[in-house]
Amino acid sequence: MSLKLYNTLTRTKQEFIPLEPDNIRMYVCGPTVYDYAHIGNARPPLVFDVLFRLLRHLYGEDHVTYVRNITDVDDKINARAAQQGISIKQLTQTTTQQFHEDLAALDVLTPSREPRATDHIEGMVEMTQKLIDKGHAYEAHGHVLFDVTSDKNYGGLSNRSLDEMMAGARVEVAHYKKNPMDFVLWKPSSDDLPGWDSPWGRGRPGWHLECSVMSEKYLGETFDIHGGGLDLIFPHHENEIAQSTCAHGNKVMANYWLHNGYLQVEGEKMSKSLGNFITINELLQDWPGEVLRLAMLMTHYRKPIDWSLKTLTEAQKTLDHWYELSADVETGCLLCADVLGALEDDLNTPKAITALHELRREAAKGEKGAAACLKACARFMGLLNHSFEDWQALSSSLSKVDEQAVQQLVDARIKARGDKDWARADQIRDELVAMRIVLKDGKDPQTGDMITTWKVGR
Repeated sequence: MSLKLYNTLTRTKQEFIPLEPDNIRMYVCGPTVYDYAHIGNARPPLVFDVLFRLLRHLYGEDHVTYVRNITDVDDKINARAAQQGISIKQLTQTTTQQFHEDLAALDVLTPSREPRATDHIEGMVEMTQKLIDKGHAYEAHGHVLFDVTSDKNYGGLSNRSLDEMMAGARVEVAHYKKNPMDFVLWKPSSDDLPGWDSPWGRGRPGWHLECSVMSEKYLGETFDIHGGGLDLIFPHHENEIAQSTCAHGNKVMANYWLHNGYLQVEGEKMSKSLGNFITINELLQDWPGEVLRLAMLMTHYRKPIDWSLKTLTEAQKTLDHWYELSADVETGCLLCADVLGALEDDLNTPKAITALHELRREAAKGEKGAAACLKACARFMGLLNHSFEDWQALSSSLSKVDEQAVQQLVDARIKARGDKDWARADQIRDELVAMRIVLKDGKDPQTGDMITTWKVGR
């Protein structure tokens, strides 16, 4: 079976035909390093990690180049550093290190290249000047802006006209813009902000420009795959395409554009105002990284994820069983055709996991070959990387609870039920479930009184 990918550019699932079979090139937008990454930030690196693994399997490790950037110059970074009273360098270094640690815990492979925006300022100045020279950009009040009306193909990725984009977009209103949709390539910097010398004065690059320059540097003017979250289609990726194609005179920047869906928490959009803003680091205090990874892979990458305790619990139970069944087998097994076929079909990880469950059923019957294939295929997807003993130890270390506190909550729930305060009883039950406490209600066979026993579960 050949690899098929859903291309946002054409709105169809297409067979992947690389520009050069021995030189596969992929770029994915990386983090802006000003804060701990939330669980939604983990989805693009994890999704494209699966694709990276698959491409290396199909074309050879030495023939795939995967670039994921670090944005270390941005207004959000400047504001957060000022808020915390630390240097911008200290903030970006600390946050980048934390991002790397979080992804390592999720078994995300290191990309081939991870360029930082601040190391490529010279290239950004050069591309800006080239766009001015070709009539696609103009200088105004110390800014350099891209003239969207100069690009007849602008809007091709988001499949909207300029008027439609302007109606639905939040655009920065500025009197010096020729068109409200024109976007910044270069902006002036005050003395207290990061800045570099340029023909237009001391300043810093616009966010969209950074990715155009870094992708060209390591992958060329045109490459195979560009990926990121659905929220980046417009304006970020649309603007990247405009900059790159107009600067180089090419029809396309990348042949295949892949975008992962949004993430919700318990059915609601994640936001700090709702109190459901969860960082990867916080989740790793309670769950092994592989649980987070499997929980994400249980949903197809193009669909929205509803991040819930139920999903995490299901992922934990699944991994516990897989580890137990494959504990004493080696991984010298070819990849299961059903698993590989599912991944080649637009990274259909839910279907691949179904195939892994089929192997689990065979392994549970004592089939050592199935157990070996289960381990090999799961490892190919970034799972089952621990020994069974280490997995048990890791899971146990994250399962410690305050027994006295739990018992107090259990007793309070029994009282609430006795008082017929069902709302309070349900509230306490939800608190206990969040602590991964499994309750079992029953009656004392001698007195007939209601009793509740509990245990730590997943």
